[in-house]
Amino acid sequence: MSRVAALAGLLVVVLGSFLAVLFVRPSANAAAPAAVTTPVKLSSTLPVWVAPGVRVVLSGFAGAHELVRARLDGRSVAAVRSGRLGGFRLTFAAPRPGRHAVSVTWGSATTRAGVLHVRPVVLAAVGDVTTGEQVGASVSTLGGDYPWSRVGATLRAADVTTANLEGAVSTRGVAVANKEYHFRGPPALLRSARVTGGLDVVTVANNHSGDFGSVGLLDTIKLAHAAGIETVGGGANAAAALRPVIVTAGGLRIGFVGLSDVNPAGFNATAGSPGTAKAEPETVAAAVRAARRRADVVVCWFHWGTELHPDPSARQQQLAAAALEAGAQVVLGAHPHVFGRVSSPTRHTVIAWTLGNFVFPSGSPDTARTGILTVELDRHGVRGWHVEHATIHGFRPQLDR
Repeated sequence: MSRVAALAGLLVVVLGSFLAVLFVRPSANAAAPAAVTTPVKLSSTLPVWVAPGVRVVLSGFAGAHELVRARLDGRSVAAVRSGRLGGFRLTFAAPRPGRHAVSVTWGSATTRAGVLHVRPVVLAAVGDVTTGEQVGASVSTLGGDYPWSRVGATLRAADVTTANLEGAVSTRGVAVANKEYHFRGPPALLRSARVTGGLDVVTVANNHSGDFGSVGLLDTIKLAHAAGIETVGGGANAAAALRPVIVTAGGLRIGFVGLSDVNPAGFNATAGSPGTAKAEPETVAAAVRAARRRADVVVCWFHWGTELHPDPSARQQQLAAAALEAGAQVVLGAHPHVFGRVSSPTRHTVIAWTLGNFVFPSGSPDTARTGILTVELDRHGVRGWHVEHATIHGFRPQLDR
């Protein structure tokens, strides 16, 4: 056989083998190569804790145009398709209280995001905290921490603590005429109220914040802010007095407003002058609605009622209804100097008609009985509440344990 024929035969054999490899199907028992999915890369982390119902956000990168899922305890709670470059953003509502495993998946890959701790926000509310009488005078001898020494740990344990600040904190101003009592104290009271008493927000909408005129009121607000305490219910004009304060805890935005229905002459703010917010049903409703636009839950403080009368009047009920109908979930009251009943008009709302005295001289058993209202909050409002009863000794509250 010639050399040319031999080469031709060899070429036929090689070409046949190549075509066999190219076109012959693999057997049904042959294993297909496994698809490889790159794990998700997270660019965000879970919060330390959140309140039930608060939106949780997870973002990161996966494959382009892939379906990415967030899983809570293995159950899918959110899904989104990633973008052209693989970026994604998942959001879901925090579930019931507890600890929940969170992961993100796409294709066959799973990335653990961590454990989500869910619990209600704890709000603590107390009544009248005065700067006057022997409370202010005691700072130089007993120290600013003294009034809070027996209740401070409980108040600081709450996520947010609020009170009615009854009086001015200033060295300026002149006592206004035609008032029997004038309350004023030193800045050390506010510093200790924040550090030892744990106060976060106070209302100044009452009948003593203006005891030393507008200069005393504005000094009080300025010094409270310097101490780390937010204020509602008073300001440089009516708009400022009605402006809500928003405090965030566990991702829950809590709005506070304060108004007074007990208004000595000249105390109320106007469009162009300092003072406190006056409580009228339409004003209450507008203030609460403004707060709801920025907050998940609204707390409305009132200074109202009659001294030494714990039961609500028709006027108090009218103002409370205006607040609740506008969207408030927590209504707090002060002024009667006695601790009254707490009620829940609906599943997610609560009213404390009068929280009584707290850091306040109390000369009778009725005015010495007080307490701490503790409210649990979530995205829908009130989950539950309870009262820790206390007794005032001199002007220092002590829990009845």
